[in-house]
This record gives sequence, structure tokens and C-alpha cells, in this order.
Amino acid sequence: KFGPSALVEEYISGTEISVGVLQTAKALLTLPVVEICPKTKFFDLKSKYNPKLCEEIIPARISHQLTKKVQDLAKKAHTALGLRDLSRTDMIIRKNKIYLLETNTIPGMTKNSLFPKMARAAGLSFEDLIHYLVSCVLKVNK
Repeated sequence: KFGPSALVEEYISGTEISVGVLQTAKALLTLPVVEICPKTKFFDLKSKYNPKLCEEIIPARISHQLTKKVQDLAKKAHTALGLRDLSRTDMIIRKNKIYLLETNTIPGMTKNSLFPKMARAAGLSFEDLIHYLVSCVLKVNK
């Protein structure tokens, strides 16, 4: 309908999660893992920005061992892509197998965005998070 080719991917059902990475001068830190539970069939734009259509559980209801694996994978993705300051990697877990979906290089920063929620769960206020990110940019642009 839209053109001569199409990309078709397997639908992977499972537990959808997101892992934030915050880079400090000393190390890459991972934030608490978020479990994304849409109340609609898919986690689409509508459910993403309407809190009534999606529940986000922090920390995700996965084992400690699986939590460490997905956090390590998020750090590896961040490093492999040559990113700095922050990123958020989305994954699906099906039968303890991890499927990496994408890494967001500029995660949303709205009231309902995942990265600020993860930071808040780690004890970092929205104001402190923004202050930190602005200071990172100022250091780079000196």
C-alpha cells in the first residue's frame, strides 16, 4: 500500500522492559529496570503517553540474576554505540531469553517519560537529573 517493499518482523510476546544508563565521570550506572505493562494490545504512542493505558512497574518483576543481565546488556549497547551521558534500552524477555529492541539515544524527559521515572526510583529527582545533564553538556562545549 505504501511502497514496493516492507519490513516484516516476528512478534515477540513476553515481558517488556526498559533499562536506563547514566554516565558519570567514573562509571556507567544503570537505573532500576522498568516493566512496561500496556493495558492495550500494544505499547503504542497512545498508551505510552496516557498513564491510564499503561502501568509501569519499578523495579521490574524479574529475578535478580535477570536484572543484572539486562543492566549489563544496556551498558554494552550504550558503549557499543559510542553514546555519552544517558541512554535507555528497550528489551523483551521471553522464557528468560532477552531480545534487545532498541536503544534510545535521547530518551524522553516529560512528566510521564520512563527515564525520569527510573531516575526517581534510584533517588534522583527530576530537577537533579536535568541539572546533571545540563552540566554534562556544558563540560563538552567548553
